[in-house]
Amino acid sequence: MDTLPSLLKDLPASFWEVPYDGARYPGSGLSGPLAVGANCHVFAYAILAEFGFHLPALRSAELWRDTDATQVVLTPRPLDLVLFHDREQAWGAHVGGVCSEDEVVHLCREVGRPAAGTFA
Repeated sequence: MDTLPSLLKDLPASFWEVPYDGARYPGSGLSGPLAVGANCHVFAYAILAEFGFHLPALRSAELWRDTDATQVVLTPRPLDLVLFHDREQAWGAHVGGVCSEDEVVHLCREVGRPAAGTFA
């Protein structure tokens, strides 16, 4: 596969300052700008929206089941979502956005801010 350009360079600087707030999840009823905080789902959806793509406010278990707005792919491409979980159930899966062939950005609870890394 050709090396894909990273979308990280195209994200506004404000994305890197978003604080982690687990109470701000899709459907939580909490509103406000991204700068006041988000969980990983809200953050990933904001990245998609930045590039003109919009998903319904689905949480991780709903993303796994949804076939209307989402689809499973074997090879993630930029702007695809990736769900990480160490159990067989999808509830509580961590969500990140693909930036390049082996790069993902996510709102990291442990760090408290967005982080980028590689996946294989």
